Amino acid sequence: MATAANGLPWYGTAADLHDHLGHIPLHRIRLYPPPGTAALADVLAVQEQEDRLCELVDGVLVEKAMGYYESRLALLIGYFLEAFLQLHDLGIVLGADGMLQWLHDQVRIPDVSFLSWVHFPDRELPSEPIPRLVPDLAVEVLSASNTAQEMNRKLQEYFAAGTQLVWYVDPEAQGITVYTALEQWIELGIEDVLDGGNVLPGFQLSIRELFDRAGRRRR
Repeated sequence: MATAANGLPWYGTAADLHDHLGHIPLHRIRLYPPPGTAALADVLAVQEQEDRLCELVDGVLVEKAMGYYESRLALLIGYFLEAFLQLHDLGIVLGADGMLQWLHDQVRIPDVSFLSWVHFPDRELPSEPIPRLVPDLAVEVLSASNTAQEMNRKLQEYFAAGTQLVWYVDPEAQGITVYTALEQWIELGIEDVLDGGNVLPGFQLSIRELFDRAGRRRR
C-alpha cells in the first residue's frame, strides 16, 4: 500500500480513489497533480491560473460544486449573518471562496463560514491566502453533484476539527438540517425559523423569508 504526500494511506485504483472521496462525480476529481500528491500551492495555482476553486482532500484536488442558485442562497445567508453582526460584534463572515485549512492539511471551502473574534488575537486577520482556521459555523448549500457520502465525510471533518455548528441547506426541499454534533441534528422546513444557537446567540432567520428572497427556481 502506497502513502500519500501527507502521510495518509493511499490506494492504487480509480475505483479506490472514487470510493475514498465519497463517490464524488469524476468530473470534479482532478488528476494533476497525481492524486495523493497535491498540496496548498496547487490549490492556489488552480485558482490563479484557471479561476477555479478546489478543495484539497488527502492530497487530491476536488473541484467545488456550486451552481448559480446555490450561490444565490449562500450570498443571502452571508448577508443576513453580516447584518446581524453589525449589531452584535461577535466575529466575521466568509463567503463561498473563503478557503480554510485544518486537520491533515485538508483545505475545505464552506459556502459560508462564521469565525468568532476568539480566533483573531487583537482582531488582526491572517495574511495567508489559506489560513489554518476552523469555522465556528459552517454552511453548505447542497448541489446536485454533492453525494451523501461526500457530505457525511465533510460533516465528520467539521466536528473533528472543532466546528460547533453546521447548516446543510437543501434548495430542492427548501429546508435546512442543523447539526450541533455529529449525531445531533434537527431538520427545519419552510415554516420554521433558523437560529444561531450558542454560536450566534440571538440570530434568527425565517426559512420562508430566505427562500422567498432567493426567488423561485424554474423546475
